[in-house]
Amino acid sequence: MKSIFSAILMCFTLVMTVMPVRAADQQTHADIVLVNGAVYTMDAARRWAQAIAVTNGRISYVGTDQGAVRFAGPLSNVINLRGKMVLPGFIDSHVHPVQGAIEESNCFLNNFETAESIQNAIADYVKEHPLDKAHEWVLGSGWALPPFGVKGPTKAVLDKLVPDRPAYILSADCHSAWANSKALELAGITAFTPDPTAGRIERIGDTKEPSGTLREAAMDLVSKKAPKPDADQLREAALSVQKELNAFGIVGVQDASVDEDTLKAYASLDDSNLLTMRVNACMMLDPKEGEEQIDKLTKWSQKYDGNTLRVKSVKIFADGVMESKTAAMLEPYVGGDANDVGILNFQPQLFKWYACKLDGAGFQIHIHAIGDRAVRVALDALETAEKINGRSDKRHHIAHLELVDAKDINRFRDMNVTANFQAFWAYRDKYVTELTEPMLGPERSKHLYPIGSILRSGATVVGGSDWTVSSANPLDAIQVAVTRCGLNESADKIFLPDELANLPEMLAAYTINGAWLGHWDKESGSLEIGKSADLIVLDHNLFAIPAQEIHNTKVLWTLFKGRAVYRDPNFEI
Repeated sequence: MKSIFSAILMCFTLVMTVMPVRAADQQTHADIVLVNGAVYTMDAARRWAQAIAVTNGRISYVGTDQGAVRFAGPLSNVINLRGKMVLPGFIDSHVHPVQGAIEESNCFLNNFETAESIQNAIADYVKEHPLDKAHEWVLGSGWALPPFGVKGPTKAVLDKLVPDRPAYILSADCHSAWANSKALELAGITAFTPDPTAGRIERIGDTKEPSGTLREAAMDLVSKKAPKPDADQLREAALSVQKELNAFGIVGVQDASVDEDTLKAYASLDDSNLLTMRVNACMMLDPKEGEEQIDKLTKWSQKYDGNTLRVKSVKIFADGVMESKTAAMLEPYVGGDANDVGILNFQPQLFKWYACKLDGAGFQIHIHAIGDRAVRVALDALETAEKINGRSDKRHHIAHLELVDAKDINRFRDMNVTANFQAFWAYRDKYVTELTEPMLGPERSKHLYPIGSILRSGATVVGGSDWTVSSANPLDAIQVAVTRCGLNESADKIFLPDELANLPEMLAAYTINGAWLGHWDKESGSLEIGKSADLIVLDHNLFAIPAQEIHNTKVLWTLFKGRAVYRDPNFEI
């Protein structure tokens, strides 16, 4: 290899030294030539290459080092990768970039795992952000559910931490919220307030007094009173979060829930050519609104759909989450009565009606479904839409899929519905051991996060982080998917080995499959001649290291449309 590479470098030198520089030569030579690499193309044959060239933002060559010689000219940036890995840029198919950036700027609690550390962090934030015009509320997110048990944290604790103003803090999964007494009072929530449809107000003991924890639609009672970020804050959040995601090698996202203000922020960047990743923005279907909202969503799509911004997708929340017993289940939760089966946000017939209307209007449908009943209702709705409207290429998908009934596994393949997994959750953390398994019992718990089963069925699988719910680093989720262990757990801690995925499958989920889901597969997702140069360089070949070390691999360089949008300071170009 050394002798071959030395010969190539000599050829590069001769080309640059002997050949006269003419305009035509400069046009045919590549801007960037990467050689001596482990290039995993993710093309249909999953071929490997040594070298890749980029010209005018597009891939102009993929192949051997010897073949790359003719693409190098006097102005080419020729980079010796010294065996480093090259992949297509990652695509996160379920993430909340702008919302996440806003959350990070408030009282952000994602890194704390005990009740004491969470409370200390809130106290520190309050001290650092005293009551003033900019901080009339304490807003935050990220408190972990396990430390507070099934009923959640109480307003009494939050009252002591924030006695001078309303406080409203989302849980890590964003399906619960913690409010102090001042916030509850502003929202008019008392012992006489009934639970809203598709929501629950947790109560103190056997009384009707609100405890301070709100679930699902009950959160809206307080959130609609809280201040919202303005246009400048949203635009800055959209601009800044790209840097975080580009550093993880991400060049495309499905923003899983956007409103019009967020669309305006994205469109502003798109119009100014400032987007450094492809964005498929999923507009929200609101259970509280009627069919007139479809016209509204259509107008938004027509107004904001752009170049790097795609606005042709609608998000539907089928249910809640397992840990708060709001995920919709086919059978009751352990210890519950016949009605303790979670919350279905849309009844089956209404769900089918909306699916038919949205599909018929040309929208891609993106469904949140955690419980096995929610998954079935979602599949039934998409099946009805196909019967009414015919099969099309809209590429509908269902996200999360924590529990899928065995009868529904093959339906993903048969109906061409994409399974959108957040694989980082597929190990026995405290959410599983302390909240989920006790609620499901041992038999149902054998089928959590059935990634392997759906892959074996032949269905298309994509990957997403649901950041800020969990790590935005695709390599973290890929490692969990192929080990079914926590990032720092030993291999003998494997969780449900029948549901393991392999490395090629998960790399496809985060590259070519994600590009296909975003309708970008002709432009991105694989390293093929003519495609956009959306690629990353890793410091290690993922196939040459133990699976337990995948998450330690670093992204050194991220190119989007041939332009560097991230570079590790130690990576020499």
